Amino acid sequence: MSLDKILAISGKPGLYELKTQTRSGFLAESLLDGKRLSVSIRHNVSVLSEIAIYTFTEEVPLREIFKKIFEKENGEKAINHKESKDKLEAYFSEILPDYDEDRVYASDMKKVIQWYNILQSKGLTDFDEVEEEKVAEEEE
Repeated sequence: MSLDKILAISGKPGLYELKTQTRSGFLAESLLDGKRLSVSIRHNVSVLSEIAIYTFTEEVPLREIFKKIFEKENGEKAINHKESKDKLEAYFSEILPDYDEDRVYASDMKKVIQWYNILQSKGLTDFDEVEEEKVAEEEE
């Protein structure tokens, strides 16, 4: 499953898998407990494939951050997202040394690490590019 189908819903804990579209929004399933949730268009929803982290030179897509964590941890879980701010910043500096400290907050680091740990626990660790992008490159 690609990150295009994984959602973060504002005000709701954890991550959700997009299941199907409805007339008033869509149906999502929690990766934490498997419960289904009807999400209206009024909810603030972020698709993980669209999220990026600021660095001093560019914005790095979340999938690349997840890949770096995966490589650093050899496919195992990352540190706990409830660690101290200093530990989170030190860990994030190892993964992304040139992240912009002024625009990337400790709360952002917590989310990234928590999301990685959720995906890793569900075996969703294929952080390669989206299939459509691969097909488009092959056609060229």
